[in-house]
Amino acid sequence: MKRVLLLLGVLLLLTGCQQEAKPELIPLEKVPENIRTTAKETLPQVEFEQAIRRPDGGYEVRGKDKSGKVRDVEFSADGKVIEIE
Repeated sequence: MKRVLLLLGVLLLLTGCQQEAKPELIPLEKVPENIRTTAKETLPQVEFEQAIRRPDGGYEVRGKDKSGKVRDVEFSADGKVIEIE
């Protein structure tokens, strides 16, 4: 009986330790150059300040325009623009 409970406890512990991948805030310098270049070409008036690497391998590059409005460009894992906000 002790072995069954111990095995059950270990299994619960192992399955509970799996974490879902979450978006990660990364320095802009860690974003591939082609994505940074495309973001700047897409929104040339924006000063990009930060980036997020999504679990699917895509990126979101975010910054502010001259009026202070937050703008971002979202990219797929293969570097294509998905959305501009």
